[in-house]
Amino acid sequence: MFKDNLISLRKLNHLSQEELAEKLGISRQTLSKYETGESVPDIEKCKAIADVFGVTLDDLVNYENSEYGLYVPPKGKHMFGMVKVGDKGQIVIPAKARKLFQISPGDNLIILGDESQGIAMLKEDSFLSILNEMRKS
Repeated sequence: MFKDNLISLRKLNHLSQEELAEKLGISRQTLSKYETGESVPDIEKCKAIADVFGVTLDDLVNYENSEYGLYVPPKGKHMFGMVKVGDKGQIVIPAKARKLFQISPGDNLIILGDESQGIAMLKEDSFLSILNEMRKS
């Protein structure tokens, strides 16, 4: 997975092997060995690669392209899958999202919308905290 993610991220960011190698302080040949799987960088170099692309070290090493063909996401960005809207407008939030955002049965969620960017959901307590901070400003 690492070598595939490295290649995908390099190409997605329109970098040649030479350009990326220069950013990392390694030779193009060394980078080529990483991309072919002939060798694997040490943990410090992996961290440097993740930093160059703005992704987590875990995602750089372990991320598997989803069924949607998406690449390694930027730090803090997630794709939890698709949900279907029921007859009454209900959706089921995927378990991985509920766990990450600590959403439990009975929690209130605030739904926000922007016609140009889409819909967002926030936990009620997070939203109220943001509002209080804005009032203080």
